[in-house]
Amino acid sequence: MKHGALMHEVEDAVAVVVTDVSAGIEVTAVTLEGKEIARVKATGDIPLGHKIAVRDIASGEEVIEYGRSIGKATTGIKTGDHVHTQNIKSVRWA
Repeated sequence: MKHGALMHEVEDAVAVVVTDVSAGIEVTAVTLEGKEIARVKATGDIPLGHKIAVRDIASGEEVIEYGRSIGKATTGIKTGDHVHTQNIKSVRWA
């Protein structure tokens, strides 16, 4: 796949997949300008529009997207994991 996920900022910990991604597929994450930032292998199925971790995120660590915190990891998240409500809690609605 040429690129499978978009990142808003270089320092983001997650990228948004642009197609449904199956477990084991390598996804290339690029910035909105097209700069390649990471290549990660999906550890599980990730639906279109959901997030994939582009680096390991420790339990309790803030998850960065758009260059800012979107929540805290409720468990350790490995590179390639699906990042969603099963492993992140919003700090905005806490």
